[in-house]
Amino acid sequence: MSVELHLPDLPEVPISLGPVLARPRVAMPWHLRLRGALWSYLPLLLMLLLALATWWLVKNSPQPTQAVVDRPVSTEPDYTMTQFALERFDAAGRLKVRIEGARLRHYPATDRVEIDDAQIRAFAPDGRVTLATARRALGSGDGSEVQLLGGAEVRAVDAAGAPLVMRGEFLHAFLLTERVKSHLPVTVEQVGANVHASGLEYDNATRRLELKGPLRVVLTPRGPAVKAAALRGKP
Repeated sequence: MSVELHLPDLPEVPISLGPVLARPRVAMPWHLRLRGALWSYLPLLLMLLLALATWWLVKNSPQPTQAVVDRPVSTEPDYTMTQFALERFDAAGRLKVRIEGARLRHYPATDRVEIDDAQIRAFAPDGRVTLATARRALGSGDGSEVQLLGGAEVRAVDAAGAPLVMRGEFLHAFLLTERVKSHLPVTVEQVGANVHASGLEYDNATRRLELKGPLRVVLTPRGPAVKAAALRGKP
C-alpha cells in the first residue's frame, strides 16, 4: 500500500545576506610603485636616450675638411744657422759630406741653402777628400752639389794621387760624383803647370780635364830640373 503526502506550497521568502563589502585596497610601498612606473615608461625612455645619443654624435662628428687653398711659397728663409757644421752619412754609416760656414739660410721656395764663408768636404769611398771653399755658396740640402761664388776654390786629389787645385769666381762642384765645371775664367794648378782658361769641365772618375780656350799655360820646373838649369847656366 502506498501513501502519498501532499505538502502545501510554501511562500517564497527573500533571503538577504546583507550589503556586499568592497575588498580593501592594500597600499604598495613607494619603491614598488616607482619600479612599476619605470617599467611602464621604459620604451619611451629608451627612445629618448637614442634620440639624445644621435644628436650628440651629429654635433661632435668631424666636419668635412675644406679645400686647402694653395699658398705661394715664401721667398724668405724659413730657418737660419750661424757658426754651424752639418754632416751627411751613407747607409753604411760612413761620412760623405761635411759642411761648415759662418751662416746658413734655407729657402723653402727652392729647397736650397745659402752659406756664407762656406767650407765643404766630400769624402770618397777610398778615403780621398775634396775640399771646396768660397765666400758664398748655393747648394742642395744634402750637399751633393754646390755653386761656389766669390773666391771659389776646389782642392782635389785625382785617382793617381796627384793634387789638383781649381780657382775662379764661379765653380759648380758635384762633390759626390767628383765633377767640377765652370763657364767663367778659371785657374787650374797641377804639378808643374799653372793653366788659365775661360772655363773647364773636370771628371775625376774618368780622369778627364777639359779646358776651354783661350788658354795660357805657365810651366813650373820641378826642383831637380831647376837645379840642373842653374848649373848649366853657370859660366
